[in-house]
Amino acid sequence: MRRDKSNYIIQSVAHALDVLEEFRGETDELGVTELSKKLKLHKNNVFRILATLQSRNYIEQNKSNDNYKLGIKCLELGQTFIHQRGLLKQAKLVLKELAETTGETSYLSFLRGNEVVYLDAVEGTSTVRVVSRVGLHMPLHASAAGKALIAFESDEDLARRFSGELKRFTKNTKTSLSELIADLQNVRKLGYATDLEEFEDGLRCLAAPIRDYTRKVIGALSVSGPAHRISEERIDGLISVEVVRLAQSLSSRLGYRE
Repeated sequence: MRRDKSNYIIQSVAHALDVLEEFRGETDELGVTELSKKLKLHKNNVFRILATLQSRNYIEQNKSNDNYKLGIKCLELGQTFIHQRGLLKQAKLVLKELAETTGETSYLSFLRGNEVVYLDAVEGTSTVRVVSRVGLHMPLHASAAGKALIAFESDEDLARRFSGELKRFTKNTKTSLSELIADLQNVRKLGYATDLEEFEDGLRCLAAPIRDYTRKVIGALSVSGPAHRISEERIDGLISVEVVRLAQSLSSRLGYRE
């Protein structure tokens, strides 16, 4: 008879995983005291766990305030997991096709807390190109990819996600929840989201959601370029058509059916 695997659990490893999992919420950084209270562990134990995780690059320390945040090793493991599940592998050809057909830099991103994290990119063929943002975190409300990722959430969920005035980045940024909800309704109608110089002056982006076999939005396919090149005419024509088409194609490869 097989013994229950719970009999084999190593408590110190379980505590280390508990510490790591506390960083998956909306708070980017946590201190030793805060973690100790949340996990009901002695501060000395928490410190030793953090030191161990830091030595292996799973945790990093902010020297300005001594708080801790997730390290690069977590991103590497996450990318490996997604690759093994097929998203990155399936997306590579799609990213390349999107960059070639539009001439602009294409991106694959996913949702983490209240931010967009860019996983992969293929640079466009135009002489003046947007620099790759792989690894960067972007705000949901001011990015096309962010809007595509949350467009199908309920108004109640959005209200819980955003509280108070939304941060302004440019004069075009939507800073109220009502403005954002109206924009997301348009995303659901059109099938794609836009960032019309809402995060950075002179930069425009389009994005469409990627779904898997469970019908859940698991990522976003986007394209970015200079505002003078991504005109209203190109948005309404080639670019939106290609972003939506290729996002749907990638979703189909991942098992999504209408």
